[in-house]
Amino acid sequence: MIIGGGFGGIAVARGLANADVRVTVIDRRNHHLFQPLLYQVATAGLTPADIAQPIRSILAKQANVDVVLGEVIDIDRDEQVVRLDDAGEVAFDYLVLAAGTSHSYFGNPEWEQFAPGLKTIEDALEIRRRVLTAFERAERTDDADEQRANLTFVVVGGGPTGVEMAGAIAEIAFRTLTDEFRRIDTCSAQVILLEGLERVLSTYPESLSAKAADQLRGLGVDVRLGAKVTGLDAHEVHTTGGSIATRTVIWGAGNAASPLASLLGAPTDRAGRVEVADDLSIPGSPHLFAIGDIAHATSKGATVPGVAQGAMQGGAHVAAMIEADLAGRPRTAFRYRNKGELATIGRSAAVGVIGRLKMSGWIAWMAWWSVHIVFLIDFRSRTSVMLNWAWNYFTFQRSSRLITGPWDPGATRADTAPD
Repeated sequence: MIIGGGFGGIAVARGLANADVRVTVIDRRNHHLFQPLLYQVATAGLTPADIAQPIRSILAKQANVDVVLGEVIDIDRDEQVVRLDDAGEVAFDYLVLAAGTSHSYFGNPEWEQFAPGLKTIEDALEIRRRVLTAFERAERTDDADEQRANLTFVVVGGGPTGVEMAGAIAEIAFRTLTDEFRRIDTCSAQVILLEGLERVLSTYPESLSAKAADQLRGLGVDVRLGAKVTGLDAHEVHTTGGSIATRTVIWGAGNAASPLASLLGAPTDRAGRVEVADDLSIPGSPHLFAIGDIAHATSKGATVPGVAQGAMQGGAHVAAMIEADLAGRPRTAFRYRNKGELATIGRSAAVGVIGRLKMSGWIAWMAWWSVHIVFLIDFRSRTSVMLNWAWNYFTFQRSSRLITGPWDPGATRADTAPD
């Protein structure tokens, strides 16, 4: 039983392709999502179909896999049964929890309505709507303060998601839309990146963090370090450095493990992640595993980062441990191999670390795109992304600038329907 069809869950299923087992993959969505490119959907560079593929399609040729569309509401460890939201039950011998993370607002869940995070296609489409609608509202108002607030975009969090979003929004404002509006100058927009620590991309070497900040500023982003959010609503963001009038806030500051982690009854860390043994199983329950973002795993004394390569390697290891059990072989400890870290900032701007090699600028940017295209699930997605990327790069256009839903966040579909 695999709960979650992300990088980790798919890796487990594929790892058991030749094993004499039945595999059931349960997910509340029917698609696998390539999350590293989700920000491109949120900023109108790609469509959802470019970065997502049905789980059934991915595993169609693997005869020992069943796929179940449903939401898990309970895990009964004693009965070894998973209960779904439609009252269905699925039994298991082994269970792998690979359900990922959700947004964390540090004890302020009410902020989510004003500052959506970026985890799902629905999130990306909502952020795209808000960003593009802000320009439309600015075009329609004669109030200078309201226009300024609509043209102010605040991104909270200087990790990879925040850095990518800020750079992409800056390109939209300062490159893509410059000739399309008649009453506003989109180049007068402000893109503000708030980071509570003293540097962006804090997990990277300090020299690369500094280069990333410089590249962001070169793109026109106002990078504010040591600025912590103390409150926000529909009209402004309150920070330790003052208040910012804005109508568009994007949250990229924190993650919390899926609530499903608590259903295992296992110890968790401060972020709600399941603390696993060195073979990625739940201590005292060798038939239960947790991998990816939902697990607090260590390798050689260091915490395994919550990135795609960690989830994929963890999934492959769990599949190997299940096969070892079936063959009567002893289990081994999980060893994470860091194949490098790359973060894109904007056009021809990125930073990366591969082994001892540190990269920045155009070389890092090309490496980022190459790696991400290679890891897309199927050939069609790779081809589509490459063509869209080339078009966007040479024309400064973003081909998916559709506003879906009401253009005014306060309106309903009925309010915006024609008479």
